[in-house]
Amino acid sequence: MKDSSAEKKKSGQLDSDIYQEMFGAILEQRLVPGTKLSEDALCEIFNVSRTTIRKVLQRLAHEKVVEIQPNRGAFVAEPTPEEAMDVLEARRVIEASVMKSAAQKATPADIKRLKNMIGREEKAIEKGEHSKWVALSGEFHLELARIANNHTLEEFLRELVSRTSLIHVQYQSNKIAAQSCSCDEHQDILKAMEAKDVDLAVDLMGMHLQAIEQSLHLSEEKGDEDLYRIFSRDTGSGASRTSGEG
Repeated sequence: MKDSSAEKKKSGQLDSDIYQEMFGAILEQRLVPGTKLSEDALCEIFNVSRTTIRKVLQRLAHEKVVEIQPNRGAFVAEPTPEEAMDVLEARRVIEASVMKSAAQKATPADIKRLKNMIGREEKAIEKGEHSKWVALSGEFHLELARIANNHTLEEFLRELVSRTSLIHVQYQSNKIAAQSCSCDEHQDILKAMEAKDVDLAVDLMGMHLQAIEQSLHLSEEKGDEDLYRIFSRDTGSGASRTSGEG
């Protein structure tokens, strides 16, 4: 019984590791909308069984960042313009509540952590690392949800942030301008939090999300990417660190 329990725990950790690798690749825009997620390729890349890959793909599909199409397989989701608008509208509603609670509850340690996160955003912008900035920007919003200490809202927001990443890569044209403006807006939100001006923080978050929406051109599309390149050692992904199943 102990051996069986240990094996299940090991298998569950393996599933989680691969999920995190793939989720991170989507958040960082290394996996772009429309990319075909070949089960054979992923099994080879991560050195695991088809069963494991299917469980990971099902989890990502549940979070609506992957689409599983009958007789065709799995693909990174391609949000339609209507879906993009729905996602951003949902974020405005959820993040207004998150922002209000986070601004009320934030401690000096929380403020310091957010400042450090914005600092990393600024460095990514300076180096022209758009994909890294996207991931860091999303983490800023998720950190606010953690500060708000509402696990349900944090779970909803995690899905919406990952879907927004797909929307960014598919519909945003002027990425450099979007980076700089977004980082400045994060700074303004943080200043309002430091001042304990809850209403201003909520208003600034609403304007920030509205600016994201206005930066989109809801007619542009991107092509596929190569799975082996995305999860190669050169990308710094953890694929090479994932052990195989027995």
